[in-house]
Amino acid sequence: MSVREIAEYLNMSVPWVYREAPRAGLVPYRFGSGRNAKLQFKVSDVHAWVKQQRMSAA
Repeated sequence: MSVREIAEYLNMSVPWVYREAPRAGLVPYRFGSGRNAKLQFKVSDVHAWVKQQRMSAA
């Protein structure tokens, strides 16, 4: 998933994804280097993270 896709999926902002997702436990895959690097997230990782958040909140 791209940063924009994950932001829409989680109903969060794009800056939140860049800033907070790695801190929250979502591991991005970085393609390229520097400011032009493109971040991608595995769909299965995102679904597992969401499921884990639901379980820990309950």
